[in-house]
Amino acid sequence: MAEKSMAASAAESESILKPQRKLHEFCDFAEPTFRKRLLVWYDLHRRDLPWRASRDPYRVWLSEIMLQQTRVAAVIGHYHEFLRRFPTVKKLAAAREASVLAAWSGLGYYRRARMIHAAAKVIVREHGGKFPSTAEALLALPGVGRYTAAAIASIAFDELIAVVDGNVERVLQRVSGRHLGGEELWTAANYLLEAKRPGDFNQAMMELGATVCTPRAPGCLTCPVIKLCATRGEFASTTRPAPQKKREIHYSLDYRNGDGRNGKVFLVQRARDVSLMPGMWELPEAAVISSTSNPQITLRHSITITDYTVRVWHAAAPSHAAGKWTPVGRLKRIALTGLARKILRAADII
Repeated sequence: MAEKSMAASAAESESILKPQRKLHEFCDFAEPTFRKRLLVWYDLHRRDLPWRASRDPYRVWLSEIMLQQTRVAAVIGHYHEFLRRFPTVKKLAAAREASVLAAWSGLGYYRRARMIHAAAKVIVREHGGKFPSTAEALLALPGVGRYTAAAIASIAFDELIAVVDGNVERVLQRVSGRHLGGEELWTAANYLLEAKRPGDFNQAMMELGATVCTPRAPGCLTCPVIKLCATRGEFASTTRPAPQKKREIHYSLDYRNGDGRNGKVFLVQRARDVSLMPGMWELPEAAVISSTSNPQITLRHSITITDYTVRVWHAAAPSHAAGKWTPVGRLKRIALTGLARKILRAADII
């Protein structure tokens, strides 16, 4: 998530606080019935996710940032490990950036890790280690946008404010039968919000979109609000996913003295001025070793809209590669790219 300017933050704050129009301008059903049915369903069927066990704003914030553009299943293990390393916001603020990136490795979108590290420092330095308790104040933190601020404020502090993410957007559009967009979505979400349980209601809306009202093949027969839905899932999206690009890439795995933890691997560091994963460590890229021989490891890897076929060769690093030999015992503590970590695991090195 990009860090915001003061003007952008002010605009987001104003949009959060502006008066809301009534939901009946968007859809025709009894809002109290919708709220009741949704929350009864959520109480019975919500997934048992680790961050739901606490309303600690640090844990809520951490989970919300990790879940951005990342599957729940991929987040759970990283969430536990990150909290083991940095159990409090003060511990996170005091950590080295390299340690934070190492703990984040495998989640991708590493700018998020840099932003939570920067935000932790702000929370400790300017707020005495305590999280701001309103969405408006949370917006001032690095890497916190309108959705994240509303999620933390409602879940951790019971602020009466709705969230809109892709799941909530899909639910609102299908229920209303209208292609809502921009401020219309936030207006509808805020009007529909349950005043007594805003955090639970927001999570219920997201849960419904993630598990029942899915983009393809929605489970309408199990939906708690199907009788209130204008479309019953038959609602074409106006957006199309970007087509996935395909690319093949080759790496050299130079692993010496391979006797367990006494071994070492040759790694190179990405430039600090590149846009993708700056300063992180990876295996050196290599030209195709031979058109007749087979790579030792072949795997798939996706970054944003590109699907990679990755071929790894046990070979000396290219002579032009400027890197360093890293002991196997240190590999889990340095900022490896997710792909480098995946390759080293496939090679049974870590």
